[in-house]
Amino acid sequence: MKRWLPYPTLTLFILATWLVLNQSLAPGHLLLGAGLGLALGFAFRRLQPPPLRIRRRRLLLRLFIRVIGDIVRSNFALLRIIVRGRSSRVTSGFVSIPLELTNPYGLAVLACIITATPGTIWMSYESQDRILLIHVFDLVDENEWIRTITERYARPLQEIFA
Repeated sequence: MKRWLPYPTLTLFILATWLVLNQSLAPGHLLLGAGLGLALGFAFRRLQPPPLRIRRRRLLLRLFIRVIGDIVRSNFALLRIIVRGRSSRVTSGFVSIPLELTNPYGLAVLACIITATPGTIWMSYESQDRILLIHVFDLVDENEWIRTITERYARPLQEIFA
């Protein structure tokens, strides 16, 4: 089965995404989405990614809920800055964050979390030094950002993908 369908979950996800984006269950879209899912599954197999191991699924759910709450809170904070016209008094800046997290899946999820949160952008990651560089729109306390990223996100991700 793995020979003909190397990543069935990925293939189904791509098919579902294709159907949602096209808002159609027409046979042509089903066929095209399935073909796209199969082709990308074979392409992904050629990349030879390391095996995905999720150790603590409950922690993953708690992290997901925490991230959604942080994204909503960040949206409101950014909205307040824009509505009140405080943008001229906002101090943007870069923060270098030392990470213990080295798992590629954990780093990818951390990149998604940081980028999805309004006001923050993942800029770069130096794998040799394990230093993450982010840009923060309203940088008040650099140490608070370091603590937030390492304790709220990186440490749980390290436990999940250990």
